Amino acid sequence: MAKHHLKVQEPFRALFYAPFYAALARGDYAAEGVEVTLLPGAVPSLAKDSVLDRTADLAWGGPMRLLLAHDADPACPLRLFGAVVMGDPFFLVGRAPNPGFKLRDLAGMTLGSVSEVPTPWWTLQDDIRAAGIDPNAIKRITDRPMPANAAAVAAGSLDVAQLFEPLVSQMEAAGTGHVWYAQASRGPTSYTALYARTDVIAAKRAAMEAMVRGLARTLTWFSAASPQEIVACIADFFEGGDHALMARAIARYKSVKLWTETPRFPPEALAQLERGMLSAGAIKRTPGFAGLVAEDVTESALA
Repeated sequence: MAKHHLKVQEPFRALFYAPFYAALARGDYAAEGVEVTLLPGAVPSLAKDSVLDRTADLAWGGPMRLLLAHDADPACPLRLFGAVVMGDPFFLVGRAPNPGFKLRDLAGMTLGSVSEVPTPWWTLQDDIRAAGIDPNAIKRITDRPMPANAAAVAAGSLDVAQLFEPLVSQMEAAGTGHVWYAQASRGPTSYTALYARTDVIAAKRAAMEAMVRGLARTLTWFSAASPQEIVACIADFFEGGDHALMARAIARYKSVKLWTETPRFPPEALAQLERGMLSAGAIKRTPGFAGLVAEDVTESALA
């Protein structure tokens, strides 16, 4: 019998969220006494609103949403905990192999950047700055979705596109694209964690800690599981998905250390995201790690 009941908001369906689906499929939250009602989502920005208006008790999603919210309102009640995706899941993909590619090479190319969400460009432009190039000088297509940019690369009408999985593996399998740069190669960057209102965390502290323990169960299994085992576990969340391509994508994400092995939040991962957003002008200030991450929830849960 479940001791706790929580409504969890999904931002949108994506393969790099695989550990969250595995936690549900494996019953790892239930094993810690939490019955989870998953609220499906399709618009990433609305997940935050669902938590703020208490439609959901908590959500998983990008820490960048909370950085934007705290920049706009220093009294924002949202706090992060339970780290999962602490690497950047995006890649630069070109039509032909380019093993000698350097970010400074973008100066002579046209780049199709991600239009669906802003974080991939914010973090990439910071990498480009570090390579000594002004990101504003790069010719960039900004208004096309990733599938359209992938098709343009395949057709030879676009030099390079910024994509995530499984689009990358689909292009490789078709012989129409090759990875030039993994954005995860810069090191830890906070992309996805759980978050909730401070008052809801306080009121449902035992349930939140149980969620963290459930995630810990999942991440321990996930780090040792094969890509094929992971795909078999989460397949029901991706009806009609090509299992071989999904396994290839999971293997790539594992190779770039996309996911954490524990729910503890690496401070350096948040610092990297903050740097990218500050240099992009997306935010003017940040509450810092202590002001944004309720790491006491995680530490208490895992003690």
